[in-house]
Amino acid sequence: MKRSIFLKIAGGYAAVILILVFLILIFSFRTLKDFYIETSANNLKNLGLVLSPEVSRLLNNGRTNELDGLAKSVGPKINIRITVIDPDGRVLADSEKSPETMENHSTRPEIFDAMRGKIGESIRFSTTVEQDMLYIAIPLTDENAGTAGVLRLSLFLKDINSLITNLKTKVLQIAFIITAFFMLMALLLSRTLSKPIRDLASAARNVAQGNFGMKIFTKNRDELKELADSFNYMTTQIKKYFEELSRQKEEVDTIISSIQEGLLLLDSQGKIIFCNDSIKGLLKVDNLTEKPYWQIIRIPELNELIKSVRAEKKNFTNKIEFDEKTFLCSATFLNPGERIVIVFNNITGIKHLERIKKDLVINVSHELKTPLTAIKGFIETLEGENLGSNSRHYVDTIKTHVDRLINIVQDLLAISELEDRGARLELVNVNLKSLLENTLKIFDQKVNEKGLRVTLIAENNLPEIKGDSYRLEQMLINLIDNAIKYSEKGEIRISLQHHGKGVEIEIRDTGIGIPREHIPLIFERFYVVDKSRSRKLGGTGLGLSIVKHIVLLHNGEINVESAPGVGTKFTITLPLNP
Repeated sequence: MKRSIFLKIAGGYAAVILILVFLILIFSFRTLKDFYIETSANNLKNLGLVLSPEVSRLLNNGRTNELDGLAKSVGPKINIRITVIDPDGRVLADSEKSPETMENHSTRPEIFDAMRGKIGESIRFSTTVEQDMLYIAIPLTDENAGTAGVLRLSLFLKDINSLITNLKTKVLQIAFIITAFFMLMALLLSRTLSKPIRDLASAARNVAQGNFGMKIFTKNRDELKELADSFNYMTTQIKKYFEELSRQKEEVDTIISSIQEGLLLLDSQGKIIFCNDSIKGLLKVDNLTEKPYWQIIRIPELNELIKSVRAEKKNFTNKIEFDEKTFLCSATFLNPGERIVIVFNNITGIKHLERIKKDLVINVSHELKTPLTAIKGFIETLEGENLGSNSRHYVDTIKTHVDRLINIVQDLLAISELEDRGARLELVNVNLKSLLENTLKIFDQKVNEKGLRVTLIAENNLPEIKGDSYRLEQMLINLIDNAIKYSEKGEIRISLQHHGKGVEIEIRDTGIGIPREHIPLIFERFYVVDKSRSRKLGGTGLGLSIVKHIVLLHNGEINVESAPGVGTKFTITLPLNP
């Protein structure tokens, strides 16, 4: 059950007030009683000192009858019981009873003290009158300064209790009035403290519901006023930030809605928590949120992409086919909340243009192959004729450019075949050492012309691999040709060694090297580092692209290390069975 702060404050004040009043009453009642008893005892002592000379005179003269008459005449007048006791404890006179009927009083504590010369005092129950009484015993002296007896005066405690009871009643009435007054003050103070807090709580609820215009005004000039001012400042700032956030959200929503690419945001469980209009139009579904993506998009490639992103917590990109369209899907892992953002970029038009370009290249290459072959044949025929120096120069120039065109056409056809999705390998057992030895024989003349050294180092008992012998030879020709072409002196070192579940091929040269910024691009088609040098040496920019495709077709890896002026090292790792 909720307890309001008003009740807590009022209850606290009430508890403190009641406890204080209770303690004060107990203390005051006890103090009043002690005070009245002490005052009554002093009065009895004073009265006893006044009566003791007359009582001593009668006692010393043996006039006990007159002594008893004195007690009975004075006691009722002053409403005090008077008793005279001799040194043996025998009662000689008493204002209430006959002395002969009273028992010996020598054992009474007040009499015991008085017999020893002290004023005795005692509060106890009287067996004679059967009531609680206050006793004061004053010693009486004889002519020789000895103790002649005791004058005892006693007062009924019921008279004192009656006075105290009346006083208690008045004190309780005053205490009740004071308590009621302070309780009323506590209620007013509690209301004064709790009302601004209730107003603040109510305003906070309104702010939580979106009403940022709420303000709190209070007449207080204390911490509550400071709290109200802080609350008003807070709501003003929240309103400003919320408006700014709403404006930014509208801008983001507008931007996302205008994006042509489809956008999905998945939570850690694979549920769609956000999407844009483009993906809704693509999937032809209006409501995608709070649904698992696999219920909407049933594409195995997309499932594998998402699994890879979630497993490795990295970003991945893959092409998928969907609804007769091709999409480049980029999946980004968001660490907070383990969410995944997927962007569907429609590249169907690009793929179509790529296919047209590829077909154009293939067709043009095929169309050029026949006339170039014919031109080369006629050039070879002309070389057998007796030509002048000028004519010989022209024929050599034509032959150089025709050979270059033929190489370009062959490389274009090769790269087109390798990039074809239906490209297949003719797998046979391949001895890489024998393949390299046969390949190096092709370059004997070039190596000798440039004065280079070629070293082949093969590990003993090197296993054969499953591979396409023609493609692997094509790969090695391109790599070795580049090493010879760009090396003017030094050595070309080729090594073969067993590496895990495959074979590692390393081709190292001491050529001009490749600058660091060019290394990530050298496997792109038609990319050349030094265009003037490439034209001079007849490079097409397709050789390394062909090499990479052959390696990837064999499920291998290729890495390059190079530095200008030092040389280049290509490392190819091929599995034993791709």
